[in-house]
Amino acid sequence: MFYRPAAGSWLTAAQSPHRSPVLYALGEMTQTMRARGDEVTVALWGPKDGAWHRFDAPLKQTAASQPDPEPSPGEPAKLAERMTGRRHQVLMAGLTKAGLYDLSAEDDTTVQALVERLDEAAVRRVAHWLATAGGAR
Repeated sequence: MFYRPAAGSWLTAAQSPHRSPVLYALGEMTQTMRARGDEVTVALWGPKDGAWHRFDAPLKQTAASQPDPEPSPGEPAKLAERMTGRRHQVLMAGLTKAGLYDLSAEDDTTVQALVERLDEAAVRRVAHWLATAGGAR
């Protein structure tokens, strides 16, 4: 959960029966909020001994500092599907900011090819280029 000081309330950030997607979402949302200049307060809740328990929020980690926890069965496929959808959303948002709203089937095929071939950082960079180009009009 994220605390929103302006509203004085907590906002649910991510829910999953698996821990690693939640930690990933918390990290990404924290990074985004800090990039916007927002203060970030996070509370991580989960089941422990049959009851809900508040865990210490993970500290900011670099990719090389700690290996990812072992995924549960079925988790990798769901996470991969979610990340593919996320990359698709990022590219579509970039195209929208560039002023391209009415896409053809060929355009959609091209976006899907980019989503499948690029990692998230590259997709964000392409979306940034599109948004910048759209703002220059």
